[in-house]
Amino acid sequence: MENYNLLIESILKNIGKVIIGKRGPIEDILKGILAEGHILIEDVPGVGKTTLIKALAKSLNLSFSRIQFTPDLLPSDITGVSIYNQRDMEFKFNKGPIFSNIVLADEINRTSPKTQSALLEAMEEGQISEGNNTYTLEEPFIVLATQNPIEYEGTFLLPEAQLDRFIIRVSIGYPSMQHEINMMETYRNNRPLDLINTVADGKDIIELQKQTREVKVTGDINRYIVDIVNATRNSSYITLGASPRASLALLRVAQATALISGRSYVIPEDVKVNVTLVLSHRILLSSLGKSKGFNEEGILEQLINKVAAPKVV
Repeated sequence: MENYNLLIESILKNIGKVIIGKRGPIEDILKGILAEGHILIEDVPGVGKTTLIKALAKSLNLSFSRIQFTPDLLPSDITGVSIYNQRDMEFKFNKGPIFSNIVLADEINRTSPKTQSALLEAMEEGQISEGNNTYTLEEPFIVLATQNPIEYEGTFLLPEAQLDRFIIRVSIGYPSMQHEINMMETYRNNRPLDLINTVADGKDIIELQKQTREVKVTGDINRYIVDIVNATRNSSYITLGASPRASLALLRVAQATALISGRSYVIPEDVKVNVTLVLSHRILLSSLGKSKGFNEEGILEQLINKVAAPKVV
């Protein structure tokens, strides 16, 4: 366990050299990766979303591709396309940018639903189908999608089915004044992204994911997770509650939190601190909830306080 803690800490510190003063969001993204999920980063422009993802790929020595989502982007621009080779008299499949360990889907809400859906099979099944052929994506495979929550003109909202594929939704937020000053001093003469070293590789991430699955979870913790998710389905303020996939996601992220904290078992707090992270993008507020002035985070916080947590022995 100690070796895993050292590895996790080295990853977090390495990324922290580039994204200054944002340990929390970096930890959240690492939770999603250890839980074998895909991550939606929703924030305003200029807070470091793309830089963070590049720093992550470099820290882990993983192949990286960036797809800039635009209204004219086609599904084949993501997955690849078969081209007829006249010399060999056969079609050859040219792989698209989805065939990378880390895929940055930049401004995912700026492309059409048809193109957005091209990610679904890859995110859920870890494979791409083209014609009669199926191509398996190399592990680890992580999609990190970004979107701007403020600007809606010319965008296409992600449907609930696709939002449910993202294990967590993260917001980076503005830095504090002191951290912003530190950032200016750091970036004034250097490009920190060019200076950071590789501290892990794909095999290390796969091993950490394996250790995450082995973190112990009691029956009481399972019941606590189900009680929280079930509360979203029975609230008059919510018209669409969280799915069973959300229960599994909350379990996995709680296990990842325990591993990052140096424990081999999950405690109720590991669940509680991740409820908003895992569930906020999976619920829809009812008209009553909106009229009461709630947002997704606010209603989840209220529900968490009403669900009794199991006692830690």
